[in-house]
Amino acid sequence: MSLCLTDLTVRLKKTPPLFPALTLCIEPGEVATVMGPSGVGKSTLLDAVAGLLSPTFILSGQITLNGVDISPLPAEARRIGLMFQDAVLFPHLSVGDNLAFGLSRTVKGRRVRRDTVQEALTDAGLPGMYDRDPASLSGGQKSRAALMRTLLADPAALLLDEPFSKLDAGLRDEMRGFTFTHIRKREIPTLMVTHDPEDAEATNGPIITLSKAETSR
Repeated sequence: MSLCLTDLTVRLKKTPPLFPALTLCIEPGEVATVMGPSGVGKSTLLDAVAGLLSPTFILSGQITLNGVDISPLPAEARRIGLMFQDAVLFPHLSVGDNLAFGLSRTVKGRRVRRDTVQEALTDAGLPGMYDRDPASLSGGQKSRAALMRTLLADPAALLLDEPFSKLDAGLRDEMRGFTFTHIRKREIPTLMVTHDPEDAEATNGPIITLSKAETSR
């Protein structure tokens, strides 16, 4: 399952593209990193791939997942997971119910779903925390729980938007290792946006630097 972008550009109506046309193919288990100055369109690129692009933007080019063009599909039909800077967990749900919320509908039966979540919590280093209040978790624990919730939705591809930027140095190293290990294990093609060169180097994958598209004079 590979994620490929072909001649992809994004622009506001009646304006030049935010960045030059981007062509990139991300293989299963590979993490490609996009870097570049603020305002160049990195997060907008992720929105375009996820199907969350604002109507004020125009998308050109093609997005394919395992050879299928998903560009015309709505976000909910693309099977693309998205993680942001903040590890947001629903405060009114327990830790386990947060993970169960993201669990794929193909996992059926209350007992099977609970066992699947329990296994995921153990895999995340959070055994026995199904009934815990999310507010009682540390920053690193919240990040691991949020990642596992995303993975339990069985995404065909994953987008990471500055996923480690709000963690301290020690937790960044821990979460990088945890995140990239699970991505490789599940063979999920992943596109990450970051400002941190250490994040990019830790992926051992391709690094793309976006720049503003040149306008004709």
